[in-house]
Amino acid sequence: MTEHLTVDGGTLAYEVTGASGPLVVLAHGMGDSREAYRFVAPALVAAGYRVAAVDLRGCGESSVGWASYTRTDIAGDLIALVNHLGGPATLVGHSISGGAATIAAAKAPSLITAVVELAPFTRKQSIAPGDLRVSRFRRGMLSLLGTGLFGSVRLWRRYLEIAYPGPRPADWDVRLDRIDAMMREPGRMKAMRSMGRSAPVDAGAQLGNVRCPVLVVEGTLDPDWASPRAEGEAIVAALPPGLGRLEMIPGAGHYPHVQFPSQVVTLMLSFLDSVRA
Repeated sequence: MTEHLTVDGGTLAYEVTGASGPLVVLAHGMGDSREAYRFVAPALVAAGYRVAAVDLRGCGESSVGWASYTRTDIAGDLIALVNHLGGPATLVGHSISGGAATIAAAKAPSLITAVVELAPFTRKQSIAPGDLRVSRFRRGMLSLLGTGLFGSVRLWRRYLEIAYPGPRPADWDVRLDRIDAMMREPGRMKAMRSMGRSAPVDAGAQLGNVRCPVLVVEGTLDPDWASPRAEGEAIVAALPPGLGRLEMIPGAGHYPHVQFPSQVVTLMLSFLDSVRA
């Protein structure tokens, strides 16, 4: 059942499953919705967690027309939701939300007990000489740039085809059509383009201020980086010593939690067990 939380600037849509247990808040990436966690949320509930999946500002069933869409803005939304649900909580953030979860953890250490970052944009990005020789990176970057420049749903679909290198979920075609329809709703593409223009420097500035354990999960075939492992290692290195841990999922693209949900859940549960211990 969809619930709504009014915060400064708009309304957030979210859904809570699981009657009791430690709270886990799931936040998706840009151009998506909380349905991205359709395979992960039930598994976490079955493991004894109370799970809240949220639509980011401008996405899914949340309102459009927000003043801005930075990671700092999204972090404020996540903190408000955890407060509303009676935290503390573990934050799970994908892509742009990985950076937002970093900021939330640094700003609200009493509310955030742990962070899981899935293919996160959490620090300043740069392109090294030779990166464009990596085909998946070059093709993914061109599709993302085209989406941002032209507001093209067709190019966003092309990017998703690259970002899911296979295997793909059984509902892939249906889900892709749902994303296509969502992105054609008034204000949705504008929100995504604003997110895409928001550099992750605000998240990078907070990495050293995080005080809770952090699990970073990267797919080996993620087209958003020429070397996903190097990106994950850089995030862990920027955290305070001993807090970060990197796990790689062979064959996964930018959406490991959709392509390989059982592997991601296994990693998450092991990580959360260690945090609770």
